[in-house]
Amino acid sequence: MLYLCFAGGLRVSELIGLQLKDLHLQPTASIVVHGKGRKERCLPLWKETTLALRAWLAVRGVVPVPELFLNSRGESMTRAGFEYVLEKHVHAAGARCPSLSTKRVSPHVLRHTCALTMLQATRDIRKVSLWLGHANIQTTEMYTRADPSVKLEALEAVIAPPLRSGRFKATDELIASLNPRHFMHGKTQED
Repeated sequence: MLYLCFAGGLRVSELIGLQLKDLHLQPTASIVVHGKGRKERCLPLWKETTLALRAWLAVRGVVPVPELFLNSRGESMTRAGFEYVLEKHVHAAGARCPSLSTKRVSPHVLRHTCALTMLQATRDIRKVSLWLGHANIQTTEMYTRADPSVKLEALEAVIAPPLRSGRFKATDELIASLNPRHFMHGKTQED
C-alpha cells in the first residue's frame, strides 16, 4: 500500500478508493486511479509494484468489500487508518535511519517525493502532471520551485546574449530615458 502510494504519486483519497476492479495484472500491469473531479488516469506498474500487489492479494483473500486495501478488521481502509500505517512504518524506519525522527512524513510527502523523483528522471513537467493527475499544469509547476536543478538546467539551455566589452558611458539622454515619468504605457512622451 505504501509502495503503491509512492510509486503512483497517489492522493490518500485515490489510494483508499482503489477497488479490485481497478487493478489489471494482465497483459500489462496497470491501475486505474479515480482522481479529483471524477478524472481517471491509468498508471502502468513497475514489476516491483506488481509483485508487491500480488503478494498483498494472496494475503488479502476474498472479502465482501470491493476496495483493494483493507484495515485489520477486513473493512475498507480509511484515511486515518492509512495515516496510522504510515506513521507506524516511519517510526520503524527511524530505527535504521535516525534522521527520519526529525522529519514530518505525511501521506502527501509520498506524493511530493514521487513528483520530484519523476521530474528529476524525466525533466518533463508535462509527464509529471499527467502522472499525478493534475487538471492544470500550473499546479505541477510548484515542483520546479522545489527542485533547483531544473532551474539550473533551464538556465544552461538558454544562450546568454552577447555583451560588448568596453566602458559604459551614461549620457544625459540615456539618464532621461530611464526616468519612469518619461514612459507612458511603453511609449515615450514624444511619441
